[in-house]
Amino acid sequence: MVDHSLNGKTVLIAGGAKNLGGLIARDFAAHGAAAVAVHYNSHSASAEADDTVAAIEAAGAKGFAFQADLTTAAAVEKLFAEAGAAMGGIDIAINTVGKVLKKPMAETSEAEFDEMSAVNSKSAFFFLKEAGKQVRDHGRVCTLVTSLLGAYTPFYASYAGTKAPVEHYTRAASKEFGARGISVTAIGPGPMDTPFFYPAEGPEAVAYHKTAAALSPFSPTGLTHIEDIVPWIRFMVTEGWWMTGQTILVNGGYTTK
Repeated sequence: MVDHSLNGKTVLIAGGAKNLGGLIARDFAAHGAAAVAVHYNSHSASAEADDTVAAIEAAGAKGFAFQADLTTAAAVEKLFAEAGAAMGGIDIAINTVGKVLKKPMAETSEAEFDEMSAVNSKSAFFFLKEAGKQVRDHGRVCTLVTSLLGAYTPFYASYAGTKAPVEHYTRAASKEFGARGISVTAIGPGPMDTPFFYPAEGPEAVAYHKTAAALSPFSPTGLTHIEDIVPWIRFMVTEGWWMTGQTILVNGGYTTK
C-alpha cells in the first residue's frame, strides 16, 4: 500500500530558500520529510538558503541547497541530478519559481517578454520534464502559478500570459506520468503579502487588492499569506494525491474560473 504521508520522503523545492518556498521547506521537514533540497536563483540569496537548510536540519531532516538559473534546460537537468544524488532520489518536486511584471503591453519590451517567458514558462516546462524523468513512482509534482489565470485584467499580460501555459503543461504531464502513479497539480495563489508584491503595485492598487477577496476582512492584511498556501501544497502532495491535472486557485475568493 502506498504511503501518502510525508514520512521519509525526499523533496526538491525550486525557489525554496525564502518566502513561500522557504516556508514549504520548513513545513515539510516538520511533517516528517527525510530530506529537503532547496534551490535558489541568485547568489544574493545564499544566506537565506543556508538559514532554511539550518531550519530543515533542526526539524530532524537532511537539508541541501543548490544555486542555479533555471532558464535553461541544462540547468534544470543538473539541479535534478544533483538533488537526486544528494538525497538518494526524489519523491516530491515543487516549483515556486516565478517573476512578476505589471506593465501595459504597449510599454513591454521584447527583452522583458523573453525574460518573463523564460522564468515563468520555459523553466516550468523543463522542471516538469525532469520531474517526469527523475521523480520516483507514486511521486508528486506541484507548480505555483497565479490566480490571475482566472481574472480579466489589464497590465499583467506578460505575467499571467507566461504562467498560463503551465496549466496545459500540468494537464499533459498528469496524463504522461499517471501510469507511474505520479500526480501533477498547479496552485494559483491570490496576491500575496510578500516582498515581491509591493514593488509591482502602486498605493491605489495595493488598497484594491487588500479588499478584493471575499475573505479579505478576515485576513491580517486582506491579502493571501504564504501560511494560507502551504497547507494546500502539503495536502496536494500527500492525501490529496487523487487530484491530478488540475489548477487550483487558492485566494480567499479573489477570483475564480
